Amino acid sequence: MPDNKKFIENLSGTGKCIGVLTSGGDAQGMNAAVRAVVRMGIYVGAKVYFIHEGYQGMVDGGDNIKEASWESVSSMLQVGGTVIGSARCKDFRTHEGRLRAALNLVQRGITNLCVIGGDGSLTGANLFREEWSGLLDELVQSGEISEEASQIHSALHIVGMVGSIDNDFCGTDMTIGTDSALHRIIEVVDAIMTTAQSHQRTFVLEVMGRHCGYLALVSALACGADWVLIPEMPPKDGWEEQMCNKLSENRADKKRLNIIIVAEGAIDQSNKPITTELIKDLVVRCLGFDTRVTILGHVQRGGTPSAFDRILASRMGVEAVLALLEASPGTPACVVSLCGNQAVRLPLMECVQMTQEVQKAMDEKRFEDAVRLRGSSFNVAVLNVGAPAAGMNAAVRSAVRVGITEGHTMFAVSDGFEGFCKGQIKEIKWGDVGGWTGQGGSLLGTKRTLPAKHIDKIAEQMRIHNINALLVIGGFEAYLGLMELQAARSKHAEFCVPMVMVPATVSNNIPGSDLSIGADTALNAITDTCDRIKQSASGTKRRVFIIETMGGYCGYLATVGALAAGADAAYIYEEPFDIRDLQSNVEHLTEKMKTSIQRGLVLRNENCSENYTTDFIYQLYSEEGKGVFDCRKNVLGHMQQGGAPSPFDRNFGTKIAAKAMQWISKKLKEFYRTGKEKLDVVWDCVKSELIFVRQKTHRIPKEQWWLRLRPLMKILAKYKTSYDVSDSGQLEHIVRLRAKDISAI
Repeated sequence: MPDNKKFIENLSGTGKCIGVLTSGGDAQGMNAAVRAVVRMGIYVGAKVYFIHEGYQGMVDGGDNIKEASWESVSSMLQVGGTVIGSARCKDFRTHEGRLRAALNLVQRGITNLCVIGGDGSLTGANLFREEWSGLLDELVQSGEISEEASQIHSALHIVGMVGSIDNDFCGTDMTIGTDSALHRIIEVVDAIMTTAQSHQRTFVLEVMGRHCGYLALVSALACGADWVLIPEMPPKDGWEEQMCNKLSENRADKKRLNIIIVAEGAIDQSNKPITTELIKDLVVRCLGFDTRVTILGHVQRGGTPSAFDRILASRMGVEAVLALLEASPGTPACVVSLCGNQAVRLPLMECVQMTQEVQKAMDEKRFEDAVRLRGSSFNVAVLNVGAPAAGMNAAVRSAVRVGITEGHTMFAVSDGFEGFCKGQIKEIKWGDVGGWTGQGGSLLGTKRTLPAKHIDKIAEQMRIHNINALLVIGGFEAYLGLMELQAARSKHAEFCVPMVMVPATVSNNIPGSDLSIGADTALNAITDTCDRIKQSASGTKRRVFIIETMGGYCGYLATVGALAAGADAAYIYEEPFDIRDLQSNVEHLTEKMKTSIQRGLVLRNENCSENYTTDFIYQLYSEEGKGVFDCRKNVLGHMQQGGAPSPFDRNFGTKIAAKAMQWISKKLKEFYRTGKEKLDVVWDCVKSELIFVRQKTHRIPKEQWWLRLRPLMKILAKYKTSYDVSDSGQLEHIVRLRAKDISAI
């Protein structure tokens, strides 16, 4: 092992006891977090205990605190809610209740707590930690524990994970359960839109968010709502007339439905509630539109967790165990957070205090503070290149409308570079992209054709239509295409314009880009299919499923899909394997089948090996598993590219395309002011300085962040492997973290 890396084997969890509990409201993904804590804890040699019914179970003790085994968290990954239960606990708010809880923990040797809940639950955990030594002294004085036991258990370590569908906790980009709640909301909105279009109706939807408007705002972006009301940004006086004018204009533009989304805590400038009934009465009275109200309620908390939440919760659960292993008596309580694409540890109370400051600012009508705590006309062409990816249409819609808002004339190019050279170019206006957000595929049309053979014709079309900038949305072909256009600048001045690439491919193989539009939708399709396949075998004899995923030579879908679905193995091109590895995997799975599990899952990237095909692996597992398990295979194929885009992809496409257009506007205005004859600039949404490996044949970057998740996937499948923790989250101050974020914008 390299000397400059720190591996999990160097961290000893032997003798440590970890308690895990879920508290407050439930959220999809909590079970995935519990599963990760249990399995990672056992992996490092610690004892892990379930604390059922949250703090109430800790106070009551007895059978509420049970040691967890590897098998006790099987089949939890895809289950919503929290299997170990959650409850509001008045007893824990009292000193006597916390004293009983301390006794119950000491009796079982638990001095490490992993708390999954909201800010109230985490605040209670920190208070418990601060009182710990005093509570032990009281227990010694009453004779309930010995002085020796008090010394052995002298320090209590706390690590929190935020489980909340509201995404209302400061310090983390996303809380466990938020993405799944968005899935529920978008499913309902998509269903409502079909009936609303039939009858020309206006629908007013209330979503959760008593103090936080995240769900309302993001779901409004994802479904293209006409109006949204959130508590952090109360509408200015006269909003009623503005909203009605907006709805009337949309109906006059032949739009057959209107969608208004309201957060349950929406208020006006005077802190008076804005209810769905108030809005309905307003629309009916002023416009006479047929209007319906739908209150989603607790359906947003229900259902199976999304792929994003499973992966987020698994990563956070593992990071929580690492934080507990590294904790010393002086280590403050921390919360595991998501910053960008990295797991970070933040002081728990700094995050809680900032979260409470947000509410205080809103109570005092300092709405701008609450939000802070949480030019000339040019022609711009938009085109899709490469295979279709769910979310492309959302990106096009965002680019077109932001471009028009910036004062540009927007042109749509049909069928990629092939359509470009044929002159399939027309102006696209605001209303032309209405309703595009929730549609899959590419409404502009997309092809894999590269521009090199058609350079002269494309340059001619740019000259004819006076194109001043290009926005290309697509996969690796889009990236290579822009490189070819950039290389042709010396011959064609028409290409000396700002050119932006927005990555959109299910393979997620664009160099320098962590995530591509469409990858999340494909990942959810894989996860949903794996869930159904495993469920189909429920009650049958032991069975192993071999699943082939897309991705070309990039193993992202296979690896992250395996983590989300709880697979036993994932074969990818980036990690070469041979017959010995296959045999070892079969033997490992056979042993697990003999002792506990009834179903196994193996994922294979479509191009992971020329010789070890899906059929070969299926036949090998079938032969070697005789007498223990039988096998089935499934090639998922193009279903991974189809369907409506997930909420994540809708919002990701909307945001990244908007940023791309803002960048284009900035560069065009700079050109206009300076009067330069040429704009020798290209911005690819990726790091152009990266060196690629096998670029033209295999299309995979040299460095891929998700490869670091492969050991994690193996650990949770009960393999013994080396897990590098040199890049694990380190404790940072939330103020310092926010300063980094601001400087990066």
